[in-house]
Amino acid sequence: MIRRAMAVTIAAAILVGGAVVDRAAALEAERAETVAELIAVTEQANTSAARTAYLEGAVERAEEDAADRDAVLEVRPAFVDEIAALSTALEGADGKVDTAAHRASALNAQQTVLAERSDPAVVVAATATVHALTEKVGEEVSDWQAAQIVTAGPAGPAWSTSGPDGYARVRAALDQVGGAGVGLYESSSCAGGTAPACANSGGYIKYRADIANWSTGRLQWAMAHELAHIYQFQVWGALNASGSYQSMFGGDPEFLANCMAVVRGYPGDVGCNGDQQAWASGIWVGAVG
Repeated sequence: MIRRAMAVTIAAAILVGGAVVDRAAALEAERAETVAELIAVTEQANTSAARTAYLEGAVERAEEDAADRDAVLEVRPAFVDEIAALSTALEGADGKVDTAAHRASALNAQQTVLAERSDPAVVVAATATVHALTEKVGEEVSDWQAAQIVTAGPAGPAWSTSGPDGYARVRAALDQVGGAGVGLYESSSCAGGTAPACANSGGYIKYRADIANWSTGRLQWAMAHELAHIYQFQVWGALNASGSYQSMFGGDPEFLANCMAVVRGYPGDVGCNGDQQAWASGIWVGAVG
């Protein structure tokens, strides 16, 4: 009986031990599974965190870009207003002063503004540039208008037989070729009346009354020719001492004046070759070769 009880006890112990082993194995498997799930969840969390950080950075960059663009857009209307003001000034200057350089500068500023996306300071600077151009054009037109005020010539009124309309026509021709501000007076004294116009070393031009009826092209050539003499007088000593002047133009100021007129786009009846034109162009800027 005792043996049987012991056998049962041993058998029960064996069963309990086996159950413990089985339970431990199950727990280990569950632990391993849990660890694997934790690792997977951690990796997913890390991936999600990285994605979130990337998205946050992208959003932040986009917000910064949007803010920069908004800042640029905010200052653009002022630039557009200045461009409109300059356009009005340029229209008013048409036929009075040369605005080619001002137009080129304004175009460059406009291209800069159109290309700018992030820095409002660039647009502000371009706006200031266009504003300065507008003021410059206004000043030049004012100077031109002041030059239109007719004053008495060296020997009397600015005109006599040509009348105010004739004078205005000759004046317009002189202004067109670059002589705004140069004194202009009617006189029959140029070469005793045989020359249609002449330049004085004092910086003014005289014209014979009948040339007020010349064609526009011929009148402009005559004024360009006489204006060329004004510029010659400014370098007269160096000009006459120049060997190139003697060899290329024979020391003839009339021939040189014709070539200088050609350079300005008013060829008249007398032409000159490329080398002569290149040399003559220097006199317009005070350079004697």
